[in-house]
Amino acid sequence: MTVDRSYRQPGVVLTDHRFTVPLDHARPDGEHIELYAREAVATGKDPETLPWLLYLEGGPGFGARRFVGRQAWLERALTEYRVLLLDQRGTGRSTPASRQTLPLRGTPEQQAEYLAHFRADSIVRDAEAIRPGLTGGAPWTVLGQSFGGFCTTHYLSTAPEGLTAALITGGLPSLTATADEVYEAAYPRIERKNLAHYARYPMDVERARRIADHLLQRPAELPGGYRLTATAFRSLGILLGTGDGSHQLHHLLEDAFVPTVSGPALSEAFLEGVRGLLSFAGHPLYALLHEPIYAQDPAAPTAWAAERVRAGRPGFDAEKALAGDGPLLFTGETIHPWHFTADPALAPLRETAELLAARTGWQPLYDPARLAANEVPVAAAVYHDDMYVDTAHSLQTARAIRGLRTWVTDEFEHDGLRAGGPRVLDRLLALVRDEV
Repeated sequence: MTVDRSYRQPGVVLTDHRFTVPLDHARPDGEHIELYAREAVATGKDPETLPWLLYLEGGPGFGARRFVGRQAWLERALTEYRVLLLDQRGTGRSTPASRQTLPLRGTPEQQAEYLAHFRADSIVRDAEAIRPGLTGGAPWTVLGQSFGGFCTTHYLSTAPEGLTAALITGGLPSLTATADEVYEAAYPRIERKNLAHYARYPMDVERARRIADHLLQRPAELPGGYRLTATAFRSLGILLGTGDGSHQLHHLLEDAFVPTVSGPALSEAFLEGVRGLLSFAGHPLYALLHEPIYAQDPAAPTAWAAERVRAGRPGFDAEKALAGDGPLLFTGETIHPWHFTADPALAPLRETAELLAARTGWQPLYDPARLAANEVPVAAAVYHDDMYVDTAHSLQTARAIRGLRTWVTDEFEHDGLRAGGPRVLDRLLALVRDEV
């Protein structure tokens, strides 16, 4: 472990940490990669007197959030914890995995083999590898948001001795569902979010249809080279699972066209806004590993599950929707083969993505028997009709983990930890301490 010098932001002292861990924990003498984490301690507190809280970000593919000072839930955490914001392997300042770096691995086959070590099982083993050097061997509390909650559930399955408590927000996974079953459950939720958006903003029905029709005839090239087709445009529906996402989508659609000498055209402001929402340049692992995070049957590939399930739902076909008079349905948190042709950040990795989609040999991530005997205090925020993580799956898992207490709420969408900040964390801490 390497500790860089500490520095300050308003109300907090930050320290950078670097760790070296095996790429494959089953081969500790093999290749190693670097992890980065940022420690946060409230100004004026002695860190040596504080217990540790490890934060696992959602994703996959996102580094830990870069707070400024004591923003959001960090304000509550810093009242009693020494917080470690971990950039999971391949993200943030940890050894990166992107179109720029993955060619260093060699062929697409070698790249896919490398990326097979970037799921929740490896992330948890990373956490256990670095914990003794930070805590002196003491267990810590883990806070997992979304995919971070998937990792936390794996932690409870494989290394509960490392945990004082587990806090999960919007991230209780099904213990057994296949990728196909995940998306069979997802598309009805996505459709409900679409209809709720159009009920709130009925003027967007025609706006979305007009934009999609324009793109069917004339696909646009976004700044940086992203090819915006009608299909790609529909993936803006990923916004609909966040607290303010419907409003963001509405504001984006209302300014889509401008008059030009050649007639109405999609505005540069609209195209720039879309690029920022659709490009995977900052988080390519989200696209590459999104379906493998659900893979648990050694004999079954994921095989582009979201695309195969979508094909059986004509309401999510842009051309068929425009041939009728109904609303255009946006897609949500789904990854498709076309992402790897439309997005320049992903295009060089298309063959690697195909190999991951065809891969077999994935191992189960959760141990139902061990979870049924769990002794770690666990609390989970489950968001009613969460677009990203199926509520029924989450509640089924909650019942399968001994002692887990849930807070089921429709006050927040999937990003409740961001939107609700200290209040969400405070509620979960009260639950694990039997204070409510």
